[in-house]
Amino acid sequence: MDALHATARFSDRVADYVRWRPDYPAALLEWLHRELGVTPDWRVADIGAGTGISSGLFLDAGHRVTAVEPNAAMRDAAIARLGGNSRFRAVDGRADATGLPDGSVDLVAAAQAFHWFDPETARREFRRILKPGGLAVIFWNSRRLRGTPFLEGYEALLQRHGADYASVAERHADDERMRAWFGDGLRGVAHFEHGQWLDFDGLRGRLLSSSYAPGAGHPGHEPMLRALRELFDATAEGGVVHLAYDTRVFAGEVP
Repeated sequence: MDALHATARFSDRVADYVRWRPDYPAALLEWLHRELGVTPDWRVADIGAGTGISSGLFLDAGHRVTAVEPNAAMRDAAIARLGGNSRFRAVDGRADATGLPDGSVDLVAAAQAFHWFDPETARREFRRILKPGGLAVIFWNSRRLRGTPFLEGYEALLQRHGADYASVAERHADDERMRAWFGDGLRGVAHFEHGQWLDFDGLRGRLLSSSYAPGAGHPGHEPMLRALRELFDATAEGGVVHLAYDTRVFAGEVP
């Protein structure tokens, strides 16, 4: 998947992304501060910041954040959401070309977007912009595929209706690859339980925020939504379903 396609593929999904994508647990920042010595005065570069979900986590913890995002529609959404905070700014840049000065940040953060990056060019850029002694933290919400009829049915729906679901899923990092990426620089690993309780409108929006979900006008769009309605009606309890995640976190020096 070429870099341009990866950058542009969310442009028509921003509204659903803003409203329905999950955030990250506050325990993640508490862990960084407690276990790795990160303090609120550390300057953060949030790479592939998207609509600002991960940037908001760092702002809430007192950090000064530069959101680096190449997709203009997503960057504008981040500015609309967070631009009133004096500790926030957003810039047009990529994981391999952030445009930030050498040695200008204490912490490089990459959340759900990391699987779109080229690992080696991102490593070089992260190392360039980090101050001596700085750290990188990479984290993402890993959706649980099994455990309840809903989770298993949702995965089957994506396998059946997702336009390029398999190829996107293969790009996601796993623990082994992240340990290899950090190598001897790895300083800490943590996992946190997380999730969303969604009514049907929320579940629909969450699905349509995914780049592999066929959009309106695609021949697969309506069949996918009919299957989603059937799954929701069969598995919802009290009018909601639980989309469960494990938030996986890796942090360390960039070798």
